[in-house]
Amino acid sequence: MELYGDIKQGEKGAWLSIVAYIFLSLLKLIIGYTFNSEALLADGLNNSTDIVASIAVLVGLKISRKPPDRNHKYGHFRAETVAALIASIIMVVVGIQVLYQSFGKFFEETLVKPDMITAWTAVFSAGVMYLVYLYNVRLAKRINSSAIMATAQDNRSDALVSIGAFVGIIGSQLGWPLLDPIAAFIVGIIICRTAIHIFKDASHALTDGFDEKRLKRFKKTIESTPGVNEVKDIKARIHGNNVLLDVTIQVNSNLNVVQSHDISDAIEKSMLQEHQVGHVHIHVEPEYRKA
Repeated sequence: MELYGDIKQGEKGAWLSIVAYIFLSLLKLIIGYTFNSEALLADGLNNSTDIVASIAVLVGLKISRKPPDRNHKYGHFRAETVAALIASIIMVVVGIQVLYQSFGKFFEETLVKPDMITAWTAVFSAGVMYLVYLYNVRLAKRINSSAIMATAQDNRSDALVSIGAFVGIIGSQLGWPLLDPIAAFIVGIIICRTAIHIFKDASHALTDGFDEKRLKRFKKTIESTPGVNEVKDIKARIHGNNVLLDVTIQVNSNLNVVQSHDISDAIEKSMLQEHQVGHVHIHVEPEYRKA
């Protein structure tokens, strides 16, 4: 039940992002259009696409809350990872769009000077998105949610986009119009870099990849359990915000079923206490001593 409670907490982060994006996208589009700021308009369009990404994360989290059924014996937790993957794809599309638009501005001969209200709107938007980022990154770490962490990274990227828009607007005011496309281009690179990082993590998890160093720590814990003579095989995979661990151990062949079961219980307890791994499948084999 605690796992589903964590996912429900994650939905609050997704809803917070959606509400913030709707408000800020409308604000930027209206102010940017009224007071002639291409940078702020682009930032507003960026937030509009983020609404779609946040909805994808929210849908993924809601699907993750569904209990196990006949076709999903392990539950639906991986829907959360799929949502993170979708969010990363949307982010990289936005990043490429920002790069394309900013590159095109290098060749424009004249640029309309925007009103200073657009600069203050960009600063205000950056502050709002940074606060949303802080909330979501703490929430993601607390509930170990890849989807909310992806959302948080997107929140931070959006705050940087707004800062880039502010720098560009101020540059136009000071007579340096090239600062606008340069700042936007740098922000586009940051967005793409963040998206690629999230995509790699999500695709690695979906293809049952797992951190080798973390697996070695698991093995060391199991090997230190009294009664375990050897860890013959160990493998793990990510299932949403859970780790599924499969391990084969060798124990003394003279042990009975009850004693072997006690060793398995001890492994499960130590894995939960030391590594917060609650799903451990243990196969016990007898170790025969050679004469």
